[in-house]
Amino acid sequence: MRKIAIYGKGGIGKSTTTSNLSAALANKGYKVMQIGCDPNADSTKNLMKGKRIPTVLEQIKAKGEDLTLEDIVFEGYAGVLCVESGGPTPGVGCAGRGIISAFEKLEELDAFGRYKPDIVIYDVLGDVVCGGFAMPIRGGYAKDVYVVSSGEMMSLYAANNIAAAIRNFGKRGYAQLKGLILNAKNIENEIEIVNKALEEIGTTMVQYIPRSPEIQEAENQGGTVFEFLTDSHMQSVYNQLADKIISREE
Repeated sequence: MRKIAIYGKGGIGKSTTTSNLSAALANKGYKVMQIGCDPNADSTKNLMKGKRIPTVLEQIKAKGEDLTLEDIVFEGYAGVLCVESGGPTPGVGCAGRGIISAFEKLEELDAFGRYKPDIVIYDVLGDVVCGGFAMPIRGGYAKDVYVVSSGEMMSLYAANNIAAAIRNFGKRGYAQLKGLILNAKNIENEIEIVNKALEEIGTTMVQYIPRSPEIQEAENQGGTVFEFLTDSHMQSVYNQLADKIISREE
């Protein structure tokens, strides 16, 4: 079982990238589980026809000891298993703690043993890499980490912070940074800006994802480019990303 974490600044298109990656991998025959690690709980909606699924925290609160895996794991497009950790009521509690509680519950219920996914993808908010948000890389959950960024300054700043955190945890034998996925925003000299930043971050570009109205078109219908667009150039882009990640994992 391969365990991957995808980090990125909020609003950078991380969840869109992750969902389309999961769809691409599932279409290649892999059994994929996508775990959303964001209090907004919107990581998997593009795999669930635009619908929000109950979060682990919500179900723990509602069902307590009677909670089952069927309450928190939902099958989406192409059989992708979808989980959302969820978060506390806004202004109350720690969102990072929500991720920790969700991971503990998934372990307690032996989710990986029950579903036996080939690939587990953690979709993690990367504005801050502390507490629960660092769980995938410091708790031994994910082996490899990819960062989604554009050429915007704040996005690259977050990418650099994530890389620094991975290096710190890497000294203890935890996850490794495998590269950056450029989700383009079409700013001037974007590729050159990112390539220069990559030298400072100490990693490489895994995939260039061009800005495309096809992505928004599919999301407006509640899904990925694979489910709602029959002839989309973006399918080949995400298939390339899937192939590269699989080859790096191997």
